[in-house]
Amino acid sequence: MKKIILIRHAKSSWENPWLDDYERPLADRGLHDAPNMANSLKKRGIDIDLICSSTAKRARQTASITAEVIGYPKEKIFWDKSLYHASANHLLQFIHSQSDHIQTMAVIGHNPGLTELINLLGVNLDNLPTAGQFAFSLSTPHWREMNKGTSSYFWIDYPKKH
Repeated sequence: MKKIILIRHAKSSWENPWLDDYERPLADRGLHDAPNMANSLKKRGIDIDLICSSTAKRARQTASITAEVIGYPKEKIFWDKSLYHASANHLLQFIHSQSDHIQTMAVIGHNPGLTELINLLGVNLDNLPTAGQFAFSLSTPHWREMNKGTSSYFWIDYPKKH
């Protein structure tokens, strides 16, 4: 059974209000939450075949921290600039394009696209919090067939649950 974990980047810093949004790093809270949430993911015992991430600085940091904690090789992270502020439809097209040999994938990105994708796939969620993780299981062996009818809520986790 295929699984996908949608991960919103951890809390970003607004310390420098003139910094370009794309270049904003993680805040202290994000640097605390990212490894804690990665540890929570590790405790679930899910083997991730592929981590895909936006190339925005806060997403890159979240992806690198997550990879390190769960033992995923950082050099195998798939970086894709198109995931930066991607719409729900773009995220779904991205997922549809993945190879079927991948059984479990994590996609690290941004809101509102991640929350909109969760809703598009049939789960009513107001907001995926920063560092939040939302997982679906699929009833199909093909990523290209992921849709509302083939995706089931698996679990949600976020820092305030801990």
